[in-house]
Amino acid sequence: MFDLQNPTFWVGVAFVVFVALVVWKGGLGALGKSLDARAEKIRLEIETANKLRQDAEAALTAYQKKQRDALKEADAIIASAREEADRIRQHAEADLEATLKRREAQALEKIAQAEAAALQQVRSLAVDVALAATESLLAQSIDQSRSDAMVAAAIDELPAKLH
Repeated sequence: MFDLQNPTFWVGVAFVVFVALVVWKGGLGALGKSLDARAEKIRLEIETANKLRQDAEAALTAYQKKQRDALKEADAIIASAREEADRIRQHAEADLEATLKRREAQALEKIAQAEAAALQQVRSLAVDVALAATESLLAQSIDQSRSDAMVAAAIDELPAKLH
């Protein structure tokens, strides 16, 4: 039944002796405590890892929300800048149009003034030519005695015309 030459028999005996020694020395309790401590340590590490994962997920969610908010704010800033640019462009166009109208009015006014000045010069020249022609005609057609008579008549009429 027991073959003492069989190595399997001796391995079985050694195992039984080992188990008996472990039980007798209390090693099984120490081994159990060691395994329990190791299991507790692993459980704490798993809990810590889960907490870190939850914290990381919360931080990721917060950063994603911040990113969405920042994108919305950037879009709002861009829209506001476009509106401001349109408003400035419209204002600049209105200012340009007003300036062009004002300059056109000034140019027309200068043209009118130049026309009036030219007309006044022509009239003045015409008066000067007419006076010179009249003076020349009078000098040729009126003699000294008649001239003296006309001056005396003009002097006599002067008080009546002044009052």
